[in-house]
Amino acid sequence: MTPPNRSHGKTRVTPTLKPRALMQDTPDYAHVWQAHIITLFPELFPGVLGASLTGRALQEGRWQLHAHDLRSFGLTKHRNVDDTPAGGGAGMVLRADVVGPAIEAVQARAQGRWPILYMSPRGRRFDQAMARDLSTCAGVTMLCGRFEGVDERVIEHYGITEVSLGDFVMTGGELAAQAMIDATVRLLPGVLGNADSTVEESHSAGLLEHPQYTKPAEWNGREIPPVLMSGNHAEIEKWRREMSHQLTRDRRPDLWARHEAGKDG
Repeated sequence: MTPPNRSHGKTRVTPTLKPRALMQDTPDYAHVWQAHIITLFPELFPGVLGASLTGRALQEGRWQLHAHDLRSFGLTKHRNVDDTPAGGGAGMVLRADVVGPAIEAVQARAQGRWPILYMSPRGRRFDQAMARDLSTCAGVTMLCGRFEGVDERVIEHYGITEVSLGDFVMTGGELAAQAMIDATVRLLPGVLGNADSTVEESHSAGLLEHPQYTKPAEWNGREIPPVLMSGNHAEIEKWRREMSHQLTRDRRPDLWARHEAGKDG
């Protein structure tokens, strides 16, 4: 990895009882946003996060990613991590005495505001506001579930926030974690070339973004709206605002109702 630039190069030193080799492949750097993933499949990371803008920012040291193998905290020589549900039922549940030590090992190095999230279909819906809030934290720890989930006592003991991408169920939390990290990292300073890009896009102002166009001026009989070619910036801004309102009303009446309620408040 390319050494972090400017103030991003100071190595963080924190105590831990876990052997360093099991914890990370690269050192922590102070003042750099950190994402720590607890997963049974660390080989899935960085995945899409290693490409495009997030990947470049990762190489530049603007943020750091650490995937921790939950299996290394497993019990017995077989590294067991789960057991049958108390009270019976299908599937398996991740054990508290496996997940707990993994969280302890990661959080021992956490400094500043550092939430723990659990990828769960019953959790709070992830949105732009949460991404923006996470980007202001020192880092985040994400627990990726498998099977029937994790022992509820772990969630209660560590005050973990359950987060969901939507009303559907996936085989594990790894894809959800990558999506949430992507949405957060792009808000970090210096990751996007044009900071204004995060201002007008969908959900940043609680509304959907207006349509976008580029060359050619005419394609398959469809022309770019004339107002966008007029050079009149006041009219362009007015058109974009009207289109944003129209799209939000038509496609996301829930967002529009929230927007209108906010104006009355």
